[in-house]
Amino acid sequence: MGLSVVVVLDDRERLQRLRDTLAALQPPLATLVAIGGGERSLSEVERLDPASTRRRRQRGMVRWLMPFGFLAGLTFTQITELHTFDGLGLGRWGEPLIGGLLGMGSGWMGSFAAAASVSSEEDDRIRSLRNRLEEGNWLLLVEPAAGQEMPWTLLQQSRPKAVVRLGEG
Repeated sequence: MGLSVVVVLDDRERLQRLRDTLAALQPPLATLVAIGGGERSLSEVERLDPASTRRRRQRGMVRWLMPFGFLAGLTFTQITELHTFDGLGLGRWGEPLIGGLLGMGSGWMGSFAAAASVSSEEDDRIRSLRNRLEEGNWLLLVEPAAGQEMPWTLLQQSRPKAVVRLGEG
């Protein structure tokens, strides 16, 4: 995810003028979304929705926690020589396989716990944007296309209350 900025404006007419000016740029911006009263809601914009950010973080963590959990469960069963599931007649490889599957399940559950417990600086910025929206302001999410410069001059000419950077360029 590249650089994104959210422009905070206290006047809907200025928001619309800025959006129209930015929409006319060539090449066009990758994303240009107005948020606030009479526009889209914050929950409709995936980039600014904490729940979708948490889901994305969880999916990223599950990719390495599940295989790690499987290997940890397999190794733990081999090292300890536990025979917890002997009565099932699983054979020589059944016991470690069950241990690996249990470890993999633990990795899957851990990805949910880890994703929910991590709070980033960007989450704090999004929370402050939510507060600005509740104060009656409007937001404009701007993301340039790959290799395109952010139109800083145009953003500043709109006299915003704030310009909040999200992501790294």
